[in-house]
Amino acid sequence: MGATREIYWNVGSGVVLPMYLLAIAAFALMAWGLWKRSAHWRQGKSLDRFDRIGERTQRMLSEILTQRKVSRVRSGGIFHSFFFWGFMILFAGTLLVMLQADFLTPVFEANILQGNFYRAFSLVLDIAGAVTIVMLAGLFVRRFFLKPEGLETVKDDYWIHGLLFAILITGFLIEGVRIAATELVPNPDLARFSPVGLVTARMLPEMSPEGLSSLHTSLWWLHLALALGFIAAIPFTKLRHLLYTSANAFFAPLNERGSLSTIDLEDEEAEQFGAATVGDLTWKDLFDADACMNCKRCQDRCPAYVTEKPLSPMKLIGQIGETAAAGREQALLETIDEEAVWSCTTCFACQDICPANNEHVNKVIELRRNLSLMEGTFPGDEVRAAIGNLEVNANPFGMAFAARGDWAEGLDVARVNEGEQADILYFVGCYASFDKRNQEVARSFVKICDAAGIRVGILGKDEKCCGEPARKLGNEYLYQMLAQENIETLKATGIERIVTACPHCFNTLSRDYRDLDFHIATEHYTQFIHRLVGDGRLALDPAHGQSCTYHDSCYLGRYKDIYREPREVLEVAGWNITEMDRSGRDSFCCSAGGGRILAEEKLGSRINVERVRQAAETSAPVLVSNCPFCLTMFEDGIKTGDCEETLRVRDFAEIIAERIGG
Repeated sequence: MGATREIYWNVGSGVVLPMYLLAIAAFALMAWGLWKRSAHWRQGKSLDRFDRIGERTQRMLSEILTQRKVSRVRSGGIFHSFFFWGFMILFAGTLLVMLQADFLTPVFEANILQGNFYRAFSLVLDIAGAVTIVMLAGLFVRRFFLKPEGLETVKDDYWIHGLLFAILITGFLIEGVRIAATELVPNPDLARFSPVGLVTARMLPEMSPEGLSSLHTSLWWLHLALALGFIAAIPFTKLRHLLYTSANAFFAPLNERGSLSTIDLEDEEAEQFGAATVGDLTWKDLFDADACMNCKRCQDRCPAYVTEKPLSPMKLIGQIGETAAAGREQALLETIDEEAVWSCTTCFACQDICPANNEHVNKVIELRRNLSLMEGTFPGDEVRAAIGNLEVNANPFGMAFAARGDWAEGLDVARVNEGEQADILYFVGCYASFDKRNQEVARSFVKICDAAGIRVGILGKDEKCCGEPARKLGNEYLYQMLAQENIETLKATGIERIVTACPHCFNTLSRDYRDLDFHIATEHYTQFIHRLVGDGRLALDPAHGQSCTYHDSCYLGRYKDIYREPREVLEVAGWNITEMDRSGRDSFCCSAGGGRILAEEKLGSRINVERVRQAAETSAPVLVSNCPFCLTMFEDGIKTGDCEETLRVRDFAEIIAERIGG
């Protein structure tokens, strides 16, 4: 016997037709289950997620094959990734066997499964099978014995693990019986290239050739039944995530991260704004519930959940799915806790970590839009008052328009709204305009620009709140009103570049305003200062030995992927950064996003205090922020958290301004 094997050894080629008929039946049942389930998704509104098919397909294949989102969290993720790769190798091997037996041999009388290729083929599949079983065992132990807190286990988990173990083990038993009958004695050198099968063969009790033949036939049909049962069960069990999670990599949005739909408020036929019932959501919102794997990664990273608030992004997705089961007219807030809706800080941590590409934030905003626009509901009287101030004075503090530029008195700042010329327009934002602590940041930024020979211009009394807090609280009407007024004013200046120190203003002007026909280049001051340093226009004098920890604000980090630039500037300025455990993409929220800057934090513990605690654990004496909201929350968190003796917060611009003159 050469280095090959008879593919349908013992069972004979007569099994081919019934095997394929059973396979067709299994796939047909799976297709029927998918079609039946699609009626559930079609309850939602239409949404085009079939544009740019090539780009979507490439991303889907990349995410599936690399498992990069799954393996990002090592606990469980590594087991899952290697299990997937091993299973895919086994599946590819099965397809190759089918190609050989049912096409190449009968049609071309050719055999590629022989010689060294067969030896490598056999060895790779055996190793892949062994790795798959080990990884499955790791997942089994993690779920049932070392179960992480919050990981929910349901009946499906038990039998799915059992089914997968049965498929893999029967596969090796079939191989072991075949080796015992055909290779163990006559061709032991070949058997060595099937190491797991060889061990299995040696573990079998002594049997007659007839006994081995009978056992092999029984195992072969059992293995086939288990494999086809696995396929047929996909739409009806938790196994559905194999298809839905993969499909969601295709359906994930291609627009800029954090983009929201812009409501046509002039649509006279619109009877509903936001989501009150299942039918007000999109089909993708309902599909997400099926794609969710309940891996709890979103929940683990949610600042609201971590600080004992009634929001779990994972449960929110599941509750939408449960509500949809009752029909498209079912009210969402009969299942979803309104306090959970208001607890979200829109920090994007849930969405960023989700291996299923579920879109949590958009759902929260749609629920808030219904509460705000249709029911006039807000999370507290203080928020209602701030919204009223935005409507009347275009800032949440109720300060007079005329005082908006007072912070710049005595500085060489151009009033571009009065026709003065400037190199950049500094969009100051409400906090740096009226909050004394943040006014120091604004003056530091002007000092930096002066040192670099950049003339700064401001709008003064003509600048209004960008509208972001109102929008994230669901008040799209107020947001668009403020946005249109700002856009008209900004266009009239003729300015070509805008810089802002507020990541919320930055996201709004550079992304959200695009839907309202605004296209002036806008950047965050960390980017701008980084470029000034890189171009040699801003010289810094490093003071060595200074230690700090740096906070990645959600709207600069996860929303805009700006991590490197501020760190490089801090290093040039001589600061040694000690990273917090939660930094970069895994950074923890300050609590002010999603309009929560306007709301009192009444439930659970305080998010800002938790973040300050994380900063204090680094033992660095300075916490560096890059956002007026973060600066405000950390000032409060340091006092509330009793860290005033060991930690102080400084803004990025303040630190850099002190290092000018190298």
